[in-house]
Amino acid sequence: MGIVAGLDSSSDFTRIVICDADTGAVVRQGHAAHPHAAPDGTARRTEIDPQAWLMSLGEAASGGLLEGVQAIGVSAQQQGVVALDRGGNAVRPALVGNDPRAQTAAADLVDGLGSKEAWAQAVGCVPQAGQPVAKLRWLARQEPDAAARVAAVLQPHDWLTWQLLGRPARRVTDRGDASGTGYWSAATGSWRPDLVELALGHQVALPEVIGPAEAAGHTPEGLLISAGTGETMAAAFGLGISPGDAVVSLGASGSVSVVHHEALVDPSGTISSYADATGMHMPVVRTLNAVRVLRGTAELLGTDLAGLSELAADSSPGSYGLVLLPYLEGERTPDLPHTAGTLAGLRRESMKPEHLARAAFEGMLCGLADALDVVRERGVQVRRVFLLGAAAELPAVQQMAPSLFGAGVVVPQPADYTTLGAARQAAWALGVSRGTLSPHEPPRWPAAAGSRFDPGEDGPLGHAVRQQYIAVRDQVHPGAFGR
Repeated sequence: MGIVAGLDSSSDFTRIVICDADTGAVVRQGHAAHPHAAPDGTARRTEIDPQAWLMSLGEAASGGLLEGVQAIGVSAQQQGVVALDRGGNAVRPALVGNDPRAQTAAADLVDGLGSKEAWAQAVGCVPQAGQPVAKLRWLARQEPDAAARVAAVLQPHDWLTWQLLGRPARRVTDRGDASGTGYWSAATGSWRPDLVELALGHQVALPEVIGPAEAAGHTPEGLLISAGTGETMAAAFGLGISPGDAVVSLGASGSVSVVHHEALVDPSGTISSYADATGMHMPVVRTLNAVRVLRGTAELLGTDLAGLSELAADSSPGSYGLVLLPYLEGERTPDLPHTAGTLAGLRRESMKPEHLARAAFEGMLCGLADALDVVRERGVQVRRVFLLGAAAELPAVQQMAPSLFGAGVVVPQPADYTTLGAARQAAWALGVSRGTLSPHEPPRWPAAAGSRFDPGEDGPLGHAVRQQYIAVRDQVHPGAFGR
């Protein structure tokens, strides 16, 4: 069928992968940092001129990288805001997803609509500081002159798609990225412009939401541009996850996402009811503490993550009774924003580095198992867990996770699954446009290769460790899960 490109504009880099449209085989790749990004990608930027994304894209695509490409799929960092005036120009630098300044604005919005439950019913999630709806409220409060000039709002992937298409009158997005705004409902498939007005103070133009196999349009040179999506959805599509699979992402914080046939409305706001890149739904549960727990413990013990994993191997399941509740930054699952971590079960025989090391791994993984339980209790089956992030390569994680999660764990081989997902979507839209693929069936690219780890004989031990953890959690924070 030809070759296609997947493009991912993350917080600090642009990556492009060129694939065979039929097989998914990678033909070539390109990469470029965003201007002024930190060399190691650790800069905590809160805003950026969106033109920097185009400059990085051009550098990544230099040297004829896109020669022969027939379709492009775009993914990008989620929950950024590009606010446009009536002429289609940015009224200010784009607000990016990790901007923490809108925490108060998010709380104001909850009060404005009446309750968390009201938001969950309206759009499937409760406002958080990172979401566009909270950023718009922040903009209205902090920069009212700029806010008054806003006539349209896009997210990074929407804006890049629009630029590649030559800035046409029609602006589009997809279900996945729209579902993270805080003003589009995955359950109803519709915008809530009243919530935009609640946040910003006036109505704005919102992009048309198109289906996952639809084309956004063609570039002036004739390249097909697919619907595109957000990074989380693109990565899931690149991995090839399906119902029964969960993705556990190990960053400083953590997340659990699953593919499900329906939206899950959660009055508590613990579940964010997003949409995926295939036409289904993607409930997401987040934790505030994941690898930061391991790093903090490693620093305390004077080692690094690899050393912490080696230390943990010298302990045994249950860490000689030590239990670490990993709520170092407060927590979202359970909802304990102002709490702190707890180390319980200290006895003379347990006060050794190896037991603390293992307790850190068990605590982090049990916290994520709590998040898995939230979706399981809503009827979502989890038979297999894809474990992502550099910490997934640690032997201690691979040994403990299957029994604590109660499911087989797959650690995929390192690959840029986000760009692969964007490329797969481009192949899908190209095939549909040519009549060779169904809009209901994406191209059958090979599933992600990786190492599989099963609970095996450790299953009962893992269950015992979970029960030990739950007993301490419920004693220290009774009723945290409403049980």
